[in-house]
Amino acid sequence: MNAIRLKSGFVFNYSNLFGPHAVTEHDINIYRKEVQNILACAAQVRETGILEGHLSKSGEAELVLFPQLPYVKKGNINSPSSIERLQTLGKHAQEDIDLVINFGIGGSYLGNKVLFDVQCGEFWNSKTEEERNHFPKVFFAGNNVDARHITELIEYVKRDAKTRKGYKVLLLLISKSGSTIEPMANFMVILDMLKQAQIAYEVVAVTDVSSGKNETLLHRLAKTEEWTIFSVPDGVGGRFSVFSEVGLTLAAVIGFDIKQFLAGAADMDRACQETDVWKNPALLNALLKFIASEKYHRHIEIFMPYGGYMRSIAEWYVQLLAESLGKKIESGSGEYGRTPVAAIGTMDMHAQTQEHQEGRRNKVIQFLRIMEWKYRVHVPDVYSEFPKLEVLGGLSFRDIMNAALDSNAEALRRDGRFNAEYTLPKLNAYYVGQLLFMLCWSIFFEGQLAGVDAFNQPGVEVYKSILGPKLEKLKEK
Repeated sequence: MNAIRLKSGFVFNYSNLFGPHAVTEHDINIYRKEVQNILACAAQVRETGILEGHLSKSGEAELVLFPQLPYVKKGNINSPSSIERLQTLGKHAQEDIDLVINFGIGGSYLGNKVLFDVQCGEFWNSKTEEERNHFPKVFFAGNNVDARHITELIEYVKRDAKTRKGYKVLLLLISKSGSTIEPMANFMVILDMLKQAQIAYEVVAVTDVSSGKNETLLHRLAKTEEWTIFSVPDGVGGRFSVFSEVGLTLAAVIGFDIKQFLAGAADMDRACQETDVWKNPALLNALLKFIASEKYHRHIEIFMPYGGYMRSIAEWYVQLLAESLGKKIESGSGEYGRTPVAAIGTMDMHAQTQEHQEGRRNKVIQFLRIMEWKYRVHVPDVYSEFPKLEVLGGLSFRDIMNAALDSNAEALRRDGRFNAEYTLPKLNAYYVGQLLFMLCWSIFFEGQLAGVDAFNQPGVEVYKSILGPKLEKLKEK
């Protein structure tokens, strides 16, 4: 098996993406010089935050600071004092808050939903206080403008508030500027409802904390209203921000292990500093997928975790890949981009796999496997008289899931369909930190290979420049 195995147990198995009928060693060797330049560039970004040519959307030079996020030390974005504040917020939520609403979109929703799904799961809000260890219920809003969703959320909060005296809601409002349409519109609707219903609440604002002429609307509003304020850090785009207070505030109020999450990211960061491409999981991942795209025309990536609770990881990755790499090439020689698609095993083996197996040869299928699940469920042997059901008797869900993944990968390999696999020993804060940070570095490396700036998003600004005037005209009417 061709694989990179880290001491932690994390595995990147690239056997079905590399070899005589896939990306070859010769293909990799062609990029030796580029690899050395990219590693030097990465070292510079780690040391100084400077990525040559990278500008903010206002056209000013901007640092790239995501590499420092795993390291908690004085002067860093995550410092001992910032972690202490997060711990204080978590204790407050555990002791005083009944329900939290996370208002955010893009990385402020997608990353936070990953942490929630890993820690809490689908049925969190139906558990008793004791089962939740007295942490609050959690809902998400502001990731769309959906009238039904916000109306039904309001109805739920009103009913829930009647269940106990001293009921209190925490509104976690995440917006760098404070003018992001979706979270702010939902926030204002919920805030107005809480006031009218006389339900106690408090607001935690996570925003750009710049002062003076660069002060944001939300920072100014938060100071005026005396809300608790956390930071959306400069130099960290939303799709990388789950490792900052953007994600860690939500982590704090659900009891997610922040220190282990950052420790996993730090261990992966050290692995991603390897200069040998065959030992650096992010660099090899980037090279294989870049070559698969540009030489072999595999420019779609299906990201397919095996397990429903990892859907949000796939959706987070969709943004990371699409918004980082779907760009005009800086040299002016064209465009680059690989289209990400979220899929879930085994569910989408019954939905998408037909196309993966026999459709156009334009895809890489990326599997994600968990070796040991927290819960162990075995199929009881209750229909032994039926051979097709008898074979399931006594098998664990884990074994069935892994066998299905193996079968899918082998079927694709037999027909020359490119696929690869990440394996995590467990689904917990540490290993999720490893996986997400590896993917962040992989996107950095691929951006350098492709000649695009992985840290801007000028295409997003185009529709925003059209939407603003349209809303103003609607307001006039």
